[in-house]
Amino acid sequence: NRPYGCVTIVRHSFRMNKSELKDFLDAKVEQYNRPEFLESDPIQIPHRFSKKEDIEISAFLTATIAWGNRKSIINNANRMMELLDSAPHDFIRNHQDSDLDRLAGFVHRTFNETDFNYFIRSLKNMYVTHKGLENVFLKNIVSDTMQPAISGFKKVFFELPHPTRTTKHVSDPLKGSAAKRINMFLRWMVRSNATSVDFGIWNTISPSPVSYTHLTLPTTPYV
Repeated sequence: NRPYGCVTIVRHSFRMNKSELKDFLDAKVEQYNRPEFLESDPIQIPHRFSKKEDIEISAFLTATIAWGNRKSIINNANRMMELLDSAPHDFIRNHQDSDLDRLAGFVHRTFNETDFNYFIRSLKNMYVTHKGLENVFLKNIVSDTMQPAISGFKKVFFELPHPTRTTKHVSDPLKGSAAKRINMFLRWMVRSNATSVDFGIWNTISPSPVSYTHLTLPTTPYV
């Protein structure tokens, strides 16, 4: 299943020159990158927050489970936020181990309470030890691709003792994965918020390598 908000444009799958491809992609962006799509799009979840850390954490968790039925994605992302007291950054920074008992029974397709539990612990490590999600991605970025940054992010994300099963929920493009959900999350963070759809809150990362790491565009009622 492809993540919501994008389809993959496979190299050489269309016989277009660069100018034609650019026109095609620009038209699709104009068609779908509109605020009215937020009502039925998983990106509505981070749009409920104003604090930078709450936006990026809720966006990361929502993107992580963005496959399957759209209604189910939104419902389960809402459930995630409820379990984090609708204050994800505060919960992640300040939770006690006993607070994670509330995650029991959570499941979205193959993402379950075991995975959610580790995600919370790993995110705490990122904010306490590595100065947050943006900083972790920034460490390994290069000028023309986000692939090393995403791969480096996965290494940091799983530097704590972790269940083997949970590693499948964070992709590594240097090992052949398209990393569609992480790329979607990154686009949410770095693309301009001029249309009030994306957020553009990660000013240290240029949109250019995010746009070209994996060529995607919105073609469904979510972005």
